[in-house]
Amino acid sequence: SSLAIGTTTGYRLFSLSSVEQLDQVHESNEIPDVYIVERLFSSSLVVVVSHAKPQQMNVYHFKKGTEICNYSYSSNILSIRLNRQRLVVCLEESIYIHNIKDMKLLKTILDTPPNTTGLCALSINHANSYLAYPGSATSGEIALYDGNTLKTACTIPAHDGPLAALAFNSTGSKLASASEKGTVIRVFSIPGGQKLYEFRRGMKRYVNISSLVFSMDSQFLCASSNTETVHIFKLEHLTDSRPEEPPTWSGYMGKMFQAATNYLPAQVSGMMNQDRAFATVRLNISGQRNICALSTIQKLPRLLVTTSDGHLYIYNLDPQDGGECVLIKKHSLLGSGKMEENKENDLQPPLPQSYAATVARQSTVPSASTMPGYSEDGGALRGEVIPEHEFATGPVCLDDENEFPPVSI
Repeated sequence: SSLAIGTTTGYRLFSLSSVEQLDQVHESNEIPDVYIVERLFSSSLVVVVSHAKPQQMNVYHFKKGTEICNYSYSSNILSIRLNRQRLVVCLEESIYIHNIKDMKLLKTILDTPPNTTGLCALSINHANSYLAYPGSATSGEIALYDGNTLKTACTIPAHDGPLAALAFNSTGSKLASASEKGTVIRVFSIPGGQKLYEFRRGMKRYVNISSLVFSMDSQFLCASSNTETVHIFKLEHLTDSRPEEPPTWSGYMGKMFQAATNYLPAQVSGMMNQDRAFATVRLNISGQRNICALSTIQKLPRLLVTTSDGHLYIYNLDPQDGGECVLIKKHSLLGSGKMEENKENDLQPPLPQSYAATVARQSTVPSASTMPGYSEDGGALRGEVIPEHEFATGPVCLDDENEFPPVSI
């Protein structure tokens, strides 16, 4: 429900609570050429990195217009990840882990394998602050690090080729990965590293996976690339509890084929068990970098796609039948912040009532009084406590009750 974009003139923050309305929450032109802007959920904390000073991280409380702190590093900052507990800064050959409550540096992971794209993922669940990053520059090995205990958790041999994408689910219990080939996407259990799912994105051509993301309920996994197709996979295991099939020849052969996979080599049976996309989207552009998100807006599941030319596309996702997702809105992110009418197909025919009824879910947000703070001793439970700067005498309290995301239990 929140969107942050960096531009040549600064950065912009948006809030998306309805399909029709795109609200600009904040715009800053103080720092030009922003290439990293990360917001802590829907709070007032935002981290910015500019091409003007690519080795410096600036942390702001944008609602108060104050700088909380800034840190400089030995080389260019390639990516930043944050949750309520940790702030992670990724350089090409090292990773820095800060305590977000006071911004102190807790750990430096030195001599990581060359990571030119700054690929890393941090669980948004601060109780499971797992960090994943490439464990090798030549193979698809994933290094899993526990950001709370500051110890290595395990190493996962995920792919043959180098990694291209990593993503945790909302609870930090699953990790999805893709290699530079982009043909196979795998999902592993965390922290054990056991393979749970394997999805085939395609066999005809190699692609560059630019975005990999779970839905908040971990039922779906979305993958986008430099091609025009976005794939959505459904995370479900087929069980033997299905009703008995009629004794037909095709049913008999199906059971025989399924039984045969138990005796085949692992790499062959794995190919047979791969699931294809549950739902897809065909973008009207290709070759542009894009980022996707699976969100629930107005009680319905939506696919959001932002493209590097500054547009946000909103699609309906049918969680029952999947198939081709329907484009329902297009917004401009670089204009005045107001919505841009979708000239081609702005008004879609109304959705069947049965579809709306099946996917409408009661969205429950915990009350502020039950929401945990950053740590057990982290000040008031209803406020996110962050110092004004390193030597602050009084903390900055992000005390807006609407700033908190739902807490996963």
